[in-house]
Amino acid sequence: MSLPSDRPSTWFVTGTSRGLGLELVRQLLQRGDNVAATTRSTERLLSALGDGVDTSRLLPLAVDLRDDEAVQRAVRQTTERFGGLDVVVNNAGYGFLAAVEETSDREVRDMLDVQVAGVWNVLRATLPILREQKSGHIVNVSSILGLTAVPGWALYCAGKFALEGLSEALAAEVAGFGVKVTIVEPGYFRTDFLTRDSLALPADTTEHYPAIREMTANHLNLQGGQLGDPVKGAGAIIDQVVRGDGPLRLLLGSDAHSYATAKVDALRANVEAAAQTAGATDFPAA
Repeated sequence: MSLPSDRPSTWFVTGTSRGLGLELVRQLLQRGDNVAATTRSTERLLSALGDGVDTSRLLPLAVDLRDDEAVQRAVRQTTERFGGLDVVVNNAGYGFLAAVEETSDREVRDMLDVQVAGVWNVLRATLPILREQKSGHIVNVSSILGLTAVPGWALYCAGKFALEGLSEALAAEVAGFGVKVTIVEPGYFRTDFLTRDSLALPADTTEHYPAIREMTANHLNLQGGQLGDPVKGAGAIIDQVVRGDGPLRLLLGSDAHSYATAKVDALRANVEAAAQTAGATDFPAA
């Protein structure tokens, strides 16, 4: 089991002022767990939680995840306040919808700073604690677009594909220390991920990608009609951590399962097609 049985568990969760992160914090506090919740705005987090949630076990932290020292400081504050650390949830992120050639250097670096470098900062700060105590659980919230790519989402997919590779390697590295890793791959959830407040768009576009402009409009119009229920999604994440078992990947949503199935089928067909030719580049057998 990843969680202690004789005391409340302590969770360090990033990206908590909206969406799955916010719902996760709400349910963890209702369970009686300790929660260190990082966000760019603690005021927005507290406002979103409202008056009906007991926040006595909440440590809200305004943290820029790109700042390694700020992350280290936040983790120290967490262990000082709660006396330990059991679960780390890397959830912070945002969407970006544009063609590859429309995506600026600054937009690329901003996305990867949050989705890759920010996660790395959190892991460097928390892994020594989990490793030394020989227990813990790391949950990296990816996306079904971390397994498969679609036009218009190249930058977002690039960050999530990187997170998936990092997580796979990490799971093997820390298994011997009793630390488990879960990659969460949600489909479309009924959060504000597709609102203009959360979905970033390119500073400049060209006339050559009308299909992506149509996709952007369709995604903005999808808001409120997504299949995924964030209450059930957060509950599924907590259940997997509480059980302490389950596969590396946690698919959330029937749409995520459909996308993953299509990707596996296409990859299998590709691998099988290459079976007769892949060995042609080997040195001859001695």
